[in-house]
Amino acid sequence: MTLTSIPSKSLSLLYKTSLVSQTLLNPSPSPSNQIISRRITCHQMSSVPSLRTVTISYSDLKDKNTDLSARIEEGFGPHGLGILSISDVPGYPSLRRNLLSLSTRLASLPEEAKKELEDPRSRYNFGWSHGKEKLESGKLDMLKGSYYANPILDLPTSEKQLIERYPSYCGSNIWPRSALPELEVAFKALGKLILDVGLMVAYHCDRYVSKGMNMDKNRGLEQILLSSRCHKGRLLYYFPAQQSNGVHDDDSISSWCGWHTDHGSLTGLTCGMFKREGVEIPCPDNAAGLYIRTRTDQIVKVVFEENDIAYQIGETTEILSRGYLCATPHCVRAPTGEEASGVERSTFALFMQPDWDQKLNFPDEVHIHKELISSNAALTFGEYSEKLLDKYYHMKS
Repeated sequence: MTLTSIPSKSLSLLYKTSLVSQTLLNPSPSPSNQIISRRITCHQMSSVPSLRTVTISYSDLKDKNTDLSARIEEGFGPHGLGILSISDVPGYPSLRRNLLSLSTRLASLPEEAKKELEDPRSRYNFGWSHGKEKLESGKLDMLKGSYYANPILDLPTSEKQLIERYPSYCGSNIWPRSALPELEVAFKALGKLILDVGLMVAYHCDRYVSKGMNMDKNRGLEQILLSSRCHKGRLLYYFPAQQSNGVHDDDSISSWCGWHTDHGSLTGLTCGMFKREGVEIPCPDNAAGLYIRTRTDQIVKVVFEENDIAYQIGETTEILSRGYLCATPHCVRAPTGEEASGVERSTFALFMQPDWDQKLNFPDEVHIHKELISSNAALTFGEYSEKLLDKYYHMKS
């Protein structure tokens, strides 16, 4: 689960509240900064630079004897973009294609069939969700539909008390086993692979963080994710623009997905798949895609290869790592212009999150959601999430 629909008026300040004291690491220019600078492409889109993610090969990632701390710092550290990508993951391209190709069929199911897949009790964080969230303009988001499920556990717990307290995490999956039986198999296969690779990323994150602070091996990011029952996958389908010129009502940089930071630990992302009339096409607009607000308040477009898995740091990891690993606000821009008319987009995100009863010990000085969290606070991830959801729904009302 992620708070992707929080209005930007509130989230536009997140990059300020999420800045962690630069005294944790040397604030002077580092080799990481220099490498990132060289990654800026010559192509400019409305003066917004386009950057390629730091990329680590799967063969290097799976070798625990390889020290990837410099690459982790470059992508996830205080001077990084909060994102990196993994290349050459065996079996990934076909699993990605299999799942993303099903999103059109899911969105095209009869309304009564999709209604059966909805779960209002979980705030639509299980099953089908469309038109339940708000865009930054305040309008209901009719641009995209989402399908949420835990790809690892169909029923995380059978304890009624927990299901009632944390329905967004402890609820059960709702699969369209009659209307679209292929979805469950494809969703679980891709979700599990992204989690497995994410655990490898987490191992190297722990190695990097341990060089700067004392940490219990049993409380690192890898162990937190390995023991969690809270992982949540989100299959997204962006409906094709109906206007003749292909321009959405909201032509802002965050027209497809508003500015937000994920509040979990680590988010795995696929590259989007674009189609027109059922035929896969390249993205019709170079300006469309993922945008990130950097630690220096610069907005950049971020790109990674179609067959790479991208990983972004979430707020919880920033808090627990005391700022050695940093989350960054991001949004998605829709394609515009005549070539965008009738184009649909599919993508998948896996939100890797701590277990609902995982204890979070907050630092002396809280930089994220400090209006909600007191210094040295000790909350479970479930309690922390509820505070954010309460804040979110208060803002919506």
